Amino acid sequence: MLKKALALLIVLGLLLSGCAVADNPPQPSETANHSTAGETSGMTNKESMYMDTTENVIYLAGGCFWGIEQLMQSIPGVIDAQSGYANGTCEADANYQTVCTGNTGFRETVRVEYDPQQVSLDALLLAYFYVIDPTVENQQGNDHGTQYQTGIYYTNDQAKETVERIADIERSRSKEFFVEIGPLQNYYPAEEYHQDYLEKNPGGYCHVPWEEIKLFSKLQIDPGDYQKPAAETIRDKLTEEQYRVTQESGTERPFDNEFWNQFEKGIYVDIVTGEPLFSSTDKFESGCGWPAFSKPIESPAVVELPDDSFGMHRTEVRSRAGNSHLGHVFTEDPESPNGVRYCINSASLRFIPYGKMEKEGYGYLLYLFQE
Repeated sequence: MLKKALALLIVLGLLLSGCAVADNPPQPSETANHSTAGETSGMTNKESMYMDTTENVIYLAGGCFWGIEQLMQSIPGVIDAQSGYANGTCEADANYQTVCTGNTGFRETVRVEYDPQQVSLDALLLAYFYVIDPTVENQQGNDHGTQYQTGIYYTNDQAKETVERIADIERSRSKEFFVEIGPLQNYYPAEEYHQDYLEKNPGGYCHVPWEEIKLFSKLQIDPGDYQKPAAETIRDKLTEEQYRVTQESGTERPFDNEFWNQFEKGIYVDIVTGEPLFSSTDKFESGCGWPAFSKPIESPAVVELPDDSFGMHRTEVRSRAGNSHLGHVFTEDPESPNGVRYCINSASLRFIPYGKMEKEGYGYLLYLFQE
């Protein structure tokens, strides 16, 4: 009788405890604790992943899931974006009220399914990094709490390679980097009222600016088509001056470079990756001795970073996919049509004449020259 009573007490205790591991939720690099989790070929036990049988899917935690869901839905090529809870304790805790206690380890996460023939995973990840702040922990916008921790969670080896490659580039751009990178361990869809929230409530709260959501709905350049080569390939491909400028953040001599006074019709691409950056339609004579542009072809194609080197406060400009140092951007330039001057090193650019754009694979940008 005593043994039976003891066994009954143990079972009752387990039932009452629910998700008793809430104080120690699993982390992205730990083994998944769910029966729905499983190992993928090439993964170690510590990288055990949730089995999502959909091949082209990625899970993005970027603060409040309403905004990230709306952003992803706006990108052509995204098949579905669903709000949910990822990498927490267990299903019983996967509800908004419990997750908001901050004790479950769950992140507000958007499951993104996409068509790789229309949009690359590179493009989705770089759009994600464009709208989040990777330098803060457990916070995005006005939202604070562990459920708002940023993270990218993959479910297969191919996605892992892409995620880690993009994360390495983004990590190099920040002094601090708090975005969790790791396998998805578990995921549960959020309540129905969270799904398509901003479609149902157009005036609802969104930490992602609406202008950025609209921007990504009409972009033409896919960074996945212009991936950064391996370091040794870059070294072999570039001249000494091109390497010094793009890879070592150098600056070429003013008035003694290839494009400072060229105004031929065409586009300028990253010398390293070929990603389109600037158009001759936005080039102007600034008198600075370097190529000057009033804007990039598409805003996300360049990344702007604070630069306090040499005792100055400037804004550095780097290419999105290749992370090449391009130059700096300045405001209040009297010669610029919009007051903005992207002062760019010729050594970081390759010029594609208008007549050769179609042949070299840039025909989709010929619209830039339509009057």
